[in-house]
Amino acid sequence: MTLSLDDIQFLQSDIGAQYLSLYASADVSEKQTLKLITELRKSLMLAQASAILTTIKLRQNAVDKFPHFADQLLFTDDSLQQASDYAIRQYRAGLFADKSVLDICCSIGSDALSFADAGCDVVGWDIDPVRIAIARHNAAVLNLSAEFEIRDVTVGQFKQSDVVFYDPARRTTDGNRIFHVEQYIPPLSLVHQFNADTIAVKLSPAVDLDQLDDYGGQVEFISVNGDLKEAVLWYNRVPTPPIATLIQNNQIYHLQHENDTYTDIAEPRGWLFEPDPSILRAGLVETLAQQLHATRLDETIAYLTMDERVDTVWGRYWQILDWMPFNLKKLKRYLVERNVGQVTVKKRGFPMLPEEVIRKLKLKRGDESRVLVMTRHQGEPIVLICVRS
Repeated sequence: MTLSLDDIQFLQSDIGAQYLSLYASADVSEKQTLKLITELRKSLMLAQASAILTTIKLRQNAVDKFPHFADQLLFTDDSLQQASDYAIRQYRAGLFADKSVLDICCSIGSDALSFADAGCDVVGWDIDPVRIAIARHNAAVLNLSAEFEIRDVTVGQFKQSDVVFYDPARRTTDGNRIFHVEQYIPPLSLVHQFNADTIAVKLSPAVDLDQLDDYGGQVEFISVNGDLKEAVLWYNRVPTPPIATLIQNNQIYHLQHENDTYTDIAEPRGWLFEPDPSILRAGLVETLAQQLHATRLDETIAYLTMDERVDTVWGRYWQILDWMPFNLKKLKRYLVERNVGQVTVKKRGFPMLPEEVIRKLKLKRGDESRVLVMTRHQGEPIVLICVRS
């Protein structure tokens, strides 16, 4: 269900608030929908009952992104999906603290309200009256000062501000992903019209960097606790290679290109290292390898290997017990001889699916467990027999 302005007005009413509170912890899964609708229809109109259940479900789904106030805010499904991760909103708000910010395509105000909470003077623009109504509601609930205006950002002039934050839609109205930056809604090229000292554009983390050749600036790939979340184009920075940012346990880490290096290709050593996905997207595997004194298994594979484990936040380790060229019969015999009955399979640059490998190994007995990493060394398939570190 898509909320209307009438739905929002009802949800803000005393009776709407009463039902939202009453059903806040209800099971609103699909199998319970008919039962709950029937129950609510005893005292509410169908549209009102649907608005209650939709909002309860969205609030329950929003807890990760809005850990403190999800049960008080309003959302739409697509705006919740596109909302920035909570940790990223906090990080970015800290960069903009006490500045004037124009939030273009502000949606329901998730980023704008984080900016306001950091002391920014915030104005948010969006073409959708429903999203602007929700943004205003959310600002009032959180007692934050921000202006929200219904505005077609593709026409007219942009006001001068310290910062422009631009978050164009990266999905169509049917929910399909948009893969080209000039097909974003509105297109990335709108950035040329902005008037600010700092211009940040939220992009898909899967963005094709070749599409940004004419924009200059710097792209930042951001992950949170090892999960790649988004990319940002810092439009008017000095053109530089991409940067990786990791937010982990409330700490912020950055890694950027240092110099042109080449990492040697070598056989597996004592430890296998899988870099954080922000490192991969920013093209910083070689830079990180130099810092870790690591080598690569294959020039096309991002796994690193080293003799000694080096403390770093930039990825995960597995201890390598053994390795061999991939041969299913030899691998099974090796595992059975070592009493291995359970395996976890990882792969990178390997044709078989993990489930297929496990099924064909047919391990039935054994008290030991191992991690099998299926990958390549100098173009040839290999398997690393590992344990979790």
